[in-house]
Amino acid sequence: MNFPCGQTRREFVWEMGGGFAGLALTSYLAADGFFSRHASASETPKKQHFPAKAKSVIFLMMNGGPSQVDTFDHKPTLEKFANQPLPADKKFINSGGRKIGFLTPSFRKFRPGGQSGLMISDFFPKVREHADSLAVIRSCHTDSHAHGSALVQMNTGKTFIGRPSLGSWAVYGLGTANRDLPGYVVLMDKRGGPISGQPNWSNGFMSSDYSGTLFRPTGDPILDLRGPLPAKAQREQLDLLAKLNQEHLDARPGGKELAGRIESYELAYRMQSAAPEAVDLTKESKKTLDLYGVGQQPTDEFGRNCVIARRLVERGVRFVQLYSGGGHLEETWDAHASIEKNHGQHAGEVDQPIAALLTDLKARGLLDSTLVVWGGEFGRMPFSEGKGEPGRNHNPYGFSMWFAGGGAKGGTAYGATDELGFEAVENKVHLHDLHATILAILGLDHEKLTYFHQGRHERLTDVYGKVVREVIA
Repeated sequence: MNFPCGQTRREFVWEMGGGFAGLALTSYLAADGFFSRHASASETPKKQHFPAKAKSVIFLMMNGGPSQVDTFDHKPTLEKFANQPLPADKKFINSGGRKIGFLTPSFRKFRPGGQSGLMISDFFPKVREHADSLAVIRSCHTDSHAHGSALVQMNTGKTFIGRPSLGSWAVYGLGTANRDLPGYVVLMDKRGGPISGQPNWSNGFMSSDYSGTLFRPTGDPILDLRGPLPAKAQREQLDLLAKLNQEHLDARPGGKELAGRIESYELAYRMQSAAPEAVDLTKESKKTLDLYGVGQQPTDEFGRNCVIARRLVERGVRFVQLYSGGGHLEETWDAHASIEKNHGQHAGEVDQPIAALLTDLKARGLLDSTLVVWGGEFGRMPFSEGKGEPGRNHNPYGFSMWFAGGGAKGGTAYGATDELGFEAVENKVHLHDLHATILAILGLDHEKLTYFHQGRHERLTDVYGKVVREVIA
C-alpha cells in the first residue's frame, strides 16, 4: 500500500524509526558539545593550515566605489575615443536609470611609480611613491551594482545579510594574539556608516564574540568603557553573572550564543585597561603624527584612524577595517556629480595617511606581517554621467583593488579590463577569489575553513573561489 507521499507503509515505518534514533543522537551530540564546539575568539592563536605570509589585515574600505580608470587602471585609449558613445556590444545595467554620457578619459594624469613603473594617477601621488610595494589587481568583478548589497558582498561574500564577515572568518580561523583587545575592529567615518550598516561587520551565524567591534571616529572610541562601579565590585558582579549564565548553559548544552555573550562580558572588562592605551595618540611622537597628517586638514580624521590601526595590529589585533566616506552619495566615493570634485576631496583625505601607514609599518618591522588591502565595493563606468562637470555611474564588471605588505608581490599588476576599462577580460578575479587569496595569505585554506551551521559546513567562499597565486610573494 502506498501513502500519498509515494512511499510504502514499510518505508514510512522505517524512516519514522530512523527519525527517533536521530533525535536521540542529536541529544547525545548536543550534550557532548558537538554543535557548539567552536573555539572562542579570545583563544590563543590556532594552528593554521599552512605557513602564513601575514598575521594581521588592515582593510582600507573606500565606501562608495572609487573609479578604477581615474586611480589605478590606466586607459589611454579613452583619450582616443573621448566624447564617443559606449560601443553597442557593451551590455550593462544602468544603475538607478541615470543619464548615460560619452566615453571620458581620466580626470587626472597617470604617471609611473617606483622601479616597477606601475601607472598610478595624480589622485594618489603619495601612494604612488610606494608602487613597488603594491600588488594591483585590475580585473576584480562583483555581482551587484547597488551599494548596499555590493558592500555586504565585499565584506561577507554574499549579497544578502546574515553571513559572517571576512574579519569574523579571519579571527575564527586564527584566534587572537591579545586577549585584552577585540580580534576584529572597525573604524568608521564621522560622516556616517556604510549603507546596510552593521551586517558589514557582522558575525552572522557564528558566536557573537566573532563580531567586529565598532570604534567611534570622535570622542571615546568605545562608549561606556569606564563603568560606574569600582573595579572590585565590577569583578564580583561579573563573576556572579558568569556563574548564573554558566548554570543556564550547562542545563542547555549547545548554546553558543550564550557562551559568546559570556566571553563578550569578560572581554569588555579586560578592554577597560587595554583599549584606552591602544588608542591614546598622545603616546605618539609629533613626527609620526605629522607623517599621517594628524592635526592637519583634510587628513586629520583618516590619519588618526590609520595611526590607531597600526597601534592595534602592533598589539595583536587580527583584522582592522577603516572606512573612508560615510552616509550617501557625495559624502562617499559615489561620484555621480563630479569625479574631479568627489575624488579630489576623498583622495585628498586618504592619500597621505595611507602612504604614511605603509611607511610607518615598514619602519617598525610590521609591514612584513601585515597585509594592507585597498578598494571599494565596485568601480565606475568609463563614460560620463550627463554633461558639464561629469561623474560616473556604478560599475561591478571591472574594477581595481590592491594589496601591500605581508604576502603581497610588490610592484605587480594582475589581470586587466578591456581597453576602455569597462569590464574584466583577462585573469578575472571575483570577490570569492579575492577572499580566498586574503585567507591564504593568513595561512588559511578557504576550502578547509568551515563552520558547522544548520547541518552544513559553511565557508566564506561557499562553493567558489580560487587563490590568486600571482599576487602572493
